[in-house]
Amino acid sequence: MNTQQIIDYLTTQSDKKRLPFMKRYGINTDHALGIPLSILRPYAKQIGTNHQLAIDLWDTRIHEARILATIIDDPKQVTEEQMEQWAAEFNSWDICDQCCLNLFDKTIYVHKKISEWTQRKEEFVKRAGFVLIVALAIHDKNAADDFFDQFFPPIKRENSDDRTYVKKAVNWALRSIGKRNLNLNEKSIEIANEIIKKKNKTAQWIAKDAIRELRSEKIQKRLQTKSRK
Repeated sequence: MNTQQIIDYLTTQSDKKRLPFMKRYGINTDHALGIPLSILRPYAKQIGTNHQLAIDLWDTRIHEARILATIIDDPKQVTEEQMEQWAAEFNSWDICDQCCLNLFDKTIYVHKKISEWTQRKEEFVKRAGFVLIVALAIHDKNAADDFFDQFFPPIKRENSDDRTYVKKAVNWALRSIGKRNLNLNEKSIEIANEIIKKKNKTAQWIAKDAIRELRSEKIQKRLQTKSRK
């Protein structure tokens, strides 16, 4: 299967009626076809892992082709230069998130990029740094609790950034760590309580929203059940 065959298929699946819906959720639709993930993921399985094809699909600039690229790429072949190039071209939160959750968190550069990107000025690159923390919190099932201690400093440092896609990612990272188990839940709530003390509207929103979920009956019940297994 080559790039043109894939683009031809994506064109047949295009649904322009979805574009207004995507825009309402803050997705950049300048080069979008309106194809949901429910179609892209099964199709990616048909294509299989292919690094060069992923590069070629990304270069088309088509929104859904780029998401497809993040699914089929081989993280073992992803270079640091590629990560920087793709991150610099993020123009929508969903592209950023899919790239981090599907691909970048599995590369050998993940920790370096978390350290670097959480300090970057570009909104979507900075968001990517925190989404990589989310990805590790979700995907790395065997990581020890103290592994996540390294991610609290950037959360504490960057919680005053009031840009929508940054503050939501900082909040998401804190909540994701706190939902792993009871111990990390308690630690995350402690961090949130420290953040609340800041006289900053954005920081207080991040912290209060995180506490609301982490202390919720649903999360506490799930974590208590998990701890008994």
